[in-house]
Amino acid sequence: MTVLPTVPPTARTASRPAPAAGPFAGAVAAEWTKLWSVRTTWWTLLAAVLTMAATAAQLAIYAENANTDDDPTVNPGIVPVGDIVAGSLELTQYVVLALGLFAITSEYATGTIRTTLRCTPSRGRVLLAKAIVVGVVAFLVGLLLGGVGAAVARPVLGEWGRAPLGGTLGDVAASAAYLALVSVLALGLAAALRGAVLTLTVLLALLMIVPLSLQEPGITVLTRIADAFPGVAGGHFLAGDTEPYPAAVGLLLLAGWAAAALALGRAALVRRDT
Repeated sequence: MTVLPTVPPTARTASRPAPAAGPFAGAVAAEWTKLWSVRTTWWTLLAAVLTMAATAAQLAIYAENANTDDDPTVNPGIVPVGDIVAGSLELTQYVVLALGLFAITSEYATGTIRTTLRCTPSRGRVLLAKAIVVGVVAFLVGLLLGGVGAAVARPVLGEWGRAPLGGTLGDVAASAAYLALVSVLALGLAAALRGAVLTLTVLLALLMIVPLSLQEPGITVLTRIADAFPGVAGGHFLAGDTEPYPAAVGLLLLAGWAAAALALGRAALVRRDT
């Protein structure tokens, strides 16, 4: 009888499975992969960069022309580059928030939302994972756009512009935070409304149309109501205002709108089958 040699226990190679990530980390990784695997994301980024560059250049040209024309009543004087960056977001934000909007409406349109919910049955976990990915990506995109806007506006402004390093970096970071929260707001509304066109319509109403219609001269009550809307609150935050409330309150109001939209989206996801 042939006796097979035995291998000492210490010489055996231990086979240990790789540590598995938790279910939430897996959901975040999946959403990150999905976001960057579609061409829509890359086209959105390109459109955002071009829109920011064009808008910043236009606002800088307006400021430079106002300082050099013959009408002293419209002379703005030295303009901080950060103000140009913040002003450029009024248009550029509608490109960036598409990241949050399409992160879920595209899945409803293609039917892949069923696969997503089958892989991650917890709908709150799915929406929170999407919110984290969208918020992080929008913040990073905001930093990029802020840098692009500052780089374009500074030479155009010439002697009429100033760009202190600390102040400009702070304005760029504030712009990135604003875009992150607006994109999460778009995601929450899209989860509740499911349609891209309907969601965009509601966003336009919340961020611009309704506040503008409420801001009537001499009607303080309506103006105060408008100040509570997300677009106006974000504007006070970006401008560093102290009236009608501090800039930090504007940031908290915008964050509250984003959180409320996520709660609404989660409730809609839980209530529906798909």
